Amino acid sequence: METLSKPTYMKRNRDGSILIKARSKQQLVMRATIGSLIILSLIGFLLFDYTGLDLASAITETAYNLKVMFVEPALNHFSWGEAFYQVGITLGLAVLSTVIGAVIALFLSLMAATNLSNAWVSKTVRIVVAFIRAVPTVLWVLIFAIAAGLGSEAAVLGMLFHSIAYLVKAFSEAFEEIDKGIIEALQSTGSDWWHIVTHGVLPSTFTYLLSWTFLRFEINFSVAVAMGAAAGAGGIGFELFMASGFYFDLSEVGFITYAILLIAIILEVLSTQLKNRYFPASVRSEG
Repeated sequence: METLSKPTYMKRNRDGSILIKARSKQQLVMRATIGSLIILSLIGFLLFDYTGLDLASAITETAYNLKVMFVEPALNHFSWGEAFYQVGITLGLAVLSTVIGAVIALFLSLMAATNLSNAWVSKTVRIVVAFIRAVPTVLWVLIFAIAAGLGSEAAVLGMLFHSIAYLVKAFSEAFEEIDKGIIEALQSTGSDWWHIVTHGVLPSTFTYLLSWTFLRFEINFSVAVAMGAAAGAGGIGFELFMASGFYFDLSEVGFITYAILLIAIILEVLSTQLKNRYFPASVRSEG
């Protein structure tokens, strides 16, 4: 009798015959992971300290706070002009970290791409950026805050570090997916490495690079909002922190939340329009 190489289970068909199906290793790992997470979540809820918790009062007060926050938004501690100025600061932090990060990542990704660089150089760059990418942006900001102090400088440096690591991975993978025939054709004409990059690699991957850069800009805007509060970088995130943690003004928290949501929607619409108009279907699916 032939042995089965994969884990199996038996199921009886309607006609009474037994059907043996292979259960893939990935399915077993996925089910085990989901089951473990469910068990850990239940254990976590059981270990909570519920002393003094009045569930009915908590639900009522939370509903009231949400009503004030989202039904009665208002500006009470700064003007509309100040609000636009703070939003501009947040967008400026995102633009600065994205543009500088994209330029630096472009050159590093050329060294990280296996089809454009030596094997040891590619591995070295990939290991370094993988380490940087594994550390959350907030931690990088706090690390730089020790040297530069809390403020916009630390926020930009922390966001810049993570943006470089993120874009190096995305750009290098885009370079590695180009047709080998393009590089071989340019090499056959005697073109040097830089000529191959500027006339073959970059024109073939420009839309991908632009798509990944804009996607990172959307991420950096969200991070800049959080860094405005966590790192004292200013912007609309700092005003949100002041309204919620200092003034306890729920109406102002609601107004700032709506403003952030509106900008996020505008960026998403612009991104969608840009992808639909200029980018191929494969880029749209990745973004």
